[in-house]
Amino acid sequence: MLLPRAHEQTELVEVVRITPDANDPMPRTMAGEDVALWDADQAREVFALVEALPGSQPGRTFLPGWGVRVHGARGMLFEIAFSYDCHAARVWGPSVPHKQEGIYSFDPDSAPALELLRRFRESG
Repeated sequence: MLLPRAHEQTELVEVVRITPDANDPMPRTMAGEDVALWDADQAREVFALVEALPGSQPGRTFLPGWGVRVHGARGMLFEIAFSYDCHAARVWGPSVPHKQEGIYSFDPDSAPALELLRRFRESG
């Protein structure tokens, strides 16, 4: 999966257990509980997993359960919301070029996706 170039500026990542919002499938920011903070070293490991996610056929709905809010020295860079049920992740934020914002498919049964899910669950 393609990561925004801004990921290189990461200093801190908030791990979010997303709560569904039936009124807005594409919110401006993720609603949910911050369950962990990852430092830049942990973020690099996670970004390697995200970059290694193989593609898949996306589902019809987008109901994410986990997400990351990525911060640099000057504030929030971008967010990624992961929906393991529909095989997709949404990328957006102030440091994401418009043409790169959107939903990307991934295989939730792949080794990188399962390791990423394990890390999310251990955080929560």
